[in-house]
Parts: sequence; structure tokens; C-alpha cells
Amino acid sequence: MKTVIMAGGRGTRISSVARDIPKPMIPVDGIPVLEREIACLREQGYTDLILTVSHLGNVIIDYFGDGSGVSPATGKPFGVKIEYFIEKEPLGNAGALFHLRDKLTEDFLLLNADTAFDVDFHRFVAFHREKKALATLFTHPNSHPYDSGLIIADRDHVVQRWLTKEDPRPDYYPNRVNAGLHVLSPKLLEKTMDTPKIDLDRQLLKPLAGTGKMFAYDSPEYVKDMGTPDRYQTVCDDIRSGKVSRKNLKNRQTALFLDRDGTINRYVGFLRDPKEFVLLPGVADAIKKINASGYLAIVATNQPVVARGEVTWEQLGEIHNKMETLLGQEGAYLDAIYVCPHHPHQGYPGEVRELKIACECRKPRPGMLLQAAEAFHIDLSRSWMIGDQESDILCGKAAGCRTALIGAGTASYGQTVTAGTLLEAVEQILKGECCDEWDG
Repeated sequence: MKTVIMAGGRGTRISSVARDIPKPMIPVDGIPVLEREIACLREQGYTDLILTVSHLGNVIIDYFGDGSGVSPATGKPFGVKIEYFIEKEPLGNAGALFHLRDKLTEDFLLLNADTAFDVDFHRFVAFHREKKALATLFTHPNSHPYDSGLIIADRDHVVQRWLTKEDPRPDYYPNRVNAGLHVLSPKLLEKTMDTPKIDLDRQLLKPLAGTGKMFAYDSPEYVKDMGTPDRYQTVCDDIRSGKVSRKNLKNRQTALFLDRDGTINRYVGFLRDPKEFVLLPGVADAIKKINASGYLAIVATNQPVVARGEVTWEQLGEIHNKMETLLGQEGAYLDAIYVCPHHPHQGYPGEVRELKIACECRKPRPGMLLQAAEAFHIDLSRSWMIGDQESDILCGKAAGCRTALIGAGTASYGQTVTAGTLLEAVEQILKGECCDEWDG
């Protein structure tokens, strides 16, 4: 599979870090960010590259050559084959693709050259092929969704709406943004474009929203645009700490699984209306601590109101959109939300018959945790289930996790940790992990 890397950006926002070199050549811990991208691709067998260059493109060409040489930074072979497309006049961030149509005869990767990442591309490409998509976007949550473009997909990962920063947005929205990594079909390049510059997002991809031909591949792996000095410094710190490589889904991950009602939001019985959803004090701070720790923050919640016909999938989605919006306003995010919609008892007016079953995902059974473990390569023995009910503790134990019970009571269900609030539980867990108190 060919990989096209767009390496022509000027990097005006980060010019204070490096003025005389192109943005993709800015060193991160001594190695240009573009070289780090190429190494990630090479290690996974993606060695057929096309780089589109313009501003100071000669610096990139002189450094990498045709990919057969040795890195001046590491002394190791680049180990790839590189072709170049030189933009003599600005073509927009997708214009070069139309000049490369004869070379792009099969599905291809399209990446930005100024993004720090370490992702499992085999998973990404396999998802694209399984969906038979025209375009697949790599999406993830971030700590500032309120000023980011948003990708809104349905439960089957089909992109329904693409909201740019300028577009009006609903009061509540899912925290999922486009990370700038794509798998594209060459069929996208068959259309005739009548503008001298072509914008990838607005002219090629956004029009696919709602057509059933574009999908969102959601992943918690590390992808960060280093377009500002602050973000650049964060990337440097994360590279040095090993956080970037650890987040690759080839590696076993750890998670803090969170119950929803009574753990994240105020318990009101069966919650049916977004107006009733209120975050508990300290929850956003707790989840920010999880985000910073390297654990995945994953909600696992029983929602029998769906089977009982009291809440539709769309209404439940709006409740969860409010949860993600409120957390995002505080700089916190969830990596995934797992829902069990089933309920084994029949006889409710309006119930959804096919959901009235005894399932493997309804807590205290561990199905939701097992699903997440498969999707995100999670080591359950090093992960935690946190909740306010016995069923949460039993679910966690059945999955092989350590457990934390929160709330005012002193009940003992065999949990590892007991705490008053989610924040207290997270602080105990993270402190214990640092001190290895939970081992043995």
C-alpha cells in the first residue's frame, strides 16, 4: 500500500521553534518529526512513500533522498522508497493528489508530515477494508473539543456529520475529532475539480458525511498535531517519557473502567432525560488524572431503559453527548463508552423484544469489559473497575480486574479499594500504582 505524506506546510504557528527549516523537519528529541513518522511506517511494512513538498522542500529532499540512505540523526538506514511531488504553486492540501492519480491506483494512506504519532496501521487499514469505505478517518477524543472540528458517527461508525470549527454545533456533542490520518480509495480522485486549490476536508471528505461511504476508526492511540510551541513541548515530553510508543495498540493497554450512574453523574434512578444528567463534583478532575496517567478511561454502563422502550438509542446518545460535552469543557475525555441495552424481564409497555434477553454484557457479567479488552488490547489483570454498586465489583472481578467501590456506605464485596468519590478512588489507585502497593 502506498503512503502519501503531505509535507508542504509552512508552520507559521510554530515559527518561534524553528524558522529556517520546514515544519516536518523540526526535531523531536533530536530526530525530525517526519523521520519518526517514516520509522513508524517502515516498522509495519509501509515502505512505498510519496512526499508532497513545497516550502523549503529542498531541505526535506536533501535529508531523505530516495529513502535508500542513512539517517544523519540516528545513523540507521531509512529503509524506504521515496518519491517526491514538488508543488511549484500552492495547490491546497489535496491538490497534489489529483496530479498523482496515475500512481494511486489502489487504496492508500494519507498522512500529515507534522504530526507526532505511533499507531497500529494494520488495524486501521483492516477496518477500512472491512467497511469497504471510500474514506476512513482516524478519530479520537481530545481535551479541547469545544474549539475542534467534530466528527459525528453512528453506532456502526458511519460518519453522519462533519462539523468544522466554523460550523454551528449542537448544545451537546460527542468528543471525537479527526486526527489527520486517512485511508482513502482512489475513486475519490475520479471527480473533476474546478478550483486551483483543493481543500481535503471541505471539498473531498466533508461532502461524504451522511452518504454511508465514509467511516470513523476510533482509537486511543497517540496522535498529536505539534502546530504550536506548547503542543511541540508536550510532544517532546511525551516522546521522552515513552508515552507515545506505549499507546500503540500493538502494546497491551491498561484501563480504568467506570460505571456511569452514581459514579460519574448524580444517581436519579432510571435516567431518561439529558436534563437530569448532572456531573458529580470532582469527576472531571478524576478523569483528567486518568487521561494524564496513561490508563484508558472507559465507561461501562447497564442501560435497561433501552430494552424497556423508555429511551431510544438516539435519546441515550444525547445523554452521552451531554456527558462528553460537560467533561470536554473541563479538559477531560473518555476513550470509549460501552453500553448494555438488555433487560431479561419482559412485560413492559413498549419494550424492545429483541433486547429482552439474558446477555453476557449486563453487569455483573463481564461482557462489556471483555469487548473493550479485545478492541483496545487491554490487559485486564492490570486494569480496574470502579463503581458504586455490588454489580460493578462483581463484574470487575469476573473480568479479572482489580476493583474500587465508591460511595457513602462501608459495604464489602471483595473490592481492592474503597473510597468516597471517584476522585478519591482514582487518586488511591494512581498512588498505589506508583508505589506498587497493589502487586502481590
